[in-house]
Amino acid sequence: METNFHIAVRFLLAKKRAMLMSLSGIIFGVGLFIVTQAQTSGFENFYTHTALATDGAIHVEDRFQYTDDPMTVRSASGKSSKISLAKQRRYIPGVQYPDEMMNALRKFENINGISPVLRGNVEADSNFRVIPAQIFGIDLDEFLAVSNLGHQVISGDIEDFRNDPNGVVIGSLLAGRLNLEVGDPVVLTQAGRSDRFRVSAIFETGVSDIDKERVIAHLPQARAILAQPFAVTYLQASLRDPDRAVADADQMQEVLGQIVVPWQEREKIWLGVFAALRFSSALTVSTIILISGLGMFNTLAMIVLEKTREIAILRSMGYTRRDISQIFLLQGTLVLFAGCVLGCAFGALCTWLVSTIPMPIRGIFSTDHFVVLWSPWHYVWALIAATFVVLIASWIPARRAARLEPGDIIRSAA
Repeated sequence: METNFHIAVRFLLAKKRAMLMSLSGIIFGVGLFIVTQAQTSGFENFYTHTALATDGAIHVEDRFQYTDDPMTVRSASGKSSKISLAKQRRYIPGVQYPDEMMNALRKFENINGISPVLRGNVEADSNFRVIPAQIFGIDLDEFLAVSNLGHQVISGDIEDFRNDPNGVVIGSLLAGRLNLEVGDPVVLTQAGRSDRFRVSAIFETGVSDIDKERVIAHLPQARAILAQPFAVTYLQASLRDPDRAVADADQMQEVLGQIVVPWQEREKIWLGVFAALRFSSALTVSTIILISGLGMFNTLAMIVLEKTREIAILRSMGYTRRDISQIFLLQGTLVLFAGCVLGCAFGALCTWLVSTIPMPIRGIFSTDHFVVLWSPWHYVWALIAATFVVLIASWIPARRAARLEPGDIIRSAA
């Protein structure tokens, strides 16, 4: 084995320039694979965190009932019979008994917090302009347990909202459109009823659809303006393990008889977009590794052609086909090992550099720089891709070299 290793190194050094090109391609391919996956996964993870911190992991919404009313059918002979129709759902909007439903939800082991939310459409008037908005009535302590509202306030103080029954927390884009600042009055109107509130704080989630229309008020005040004395629109829940949201939602829906929506279903469109971006970037960057593998295949094939006499001498000295094949596979393994080690280091360095680049982003989340996710799986998949391509590129020339016979080489040379 040691002798085969030395011969492989000698053959490898005979094509230093070509092998360096292949090595460079593997390094860049592995590194770029890692950094692109870190970026796309980082943005997906950050978006998921924003969605969970804003709207929770699970929404318990409308109540449903199955209807199975029999239908009477009369035959030609005059006999009548009843047949059952397929089950259909009848929906009752909202959660009619929120306190009882919250007590039932707390019995599920994965539940971390629950908050009632009453939502309705209003018109916000600041004496500057009138804009359609949505009021969200909450119990502050319970809502802070299922959201990140306390850390999303960019102006004012959440404690001022807690202590002011007529206070509201308003989205940053809506506040800008209404020309409102902390302490300013705002009138909310719904179905002819108008109530005067004071802006206690301004929040920003980075999600434009939320920041441009959401007004958060205390639950009693929202009940009064929306004329909903008992029911709420939905219950927002946080989970200890958000990845279990789909399974938990199915179980809760079966037990509670309410529509339960997990965050994966709520954010299905954007999660699909991120998954497509992650796959397409991996596929694109993998072409660099593939091209490097083709270059290595060409180089090893040329070595086989140029070293036929050396191969004949080795075979005549007692080297087996397995030894010859091993020599060429060792060349590919050496390049692969160096490329993977240097590529991982290059990928880690690029990932760190990218994370320091300032990049203000607003729309689906709020960040001021590139977001990356440090995950060992990015390195694992990069190494798997490089290993697969390089070993295939090395195996074909190695197999060809092992089939060479000393007698055929000598006759062809003569």
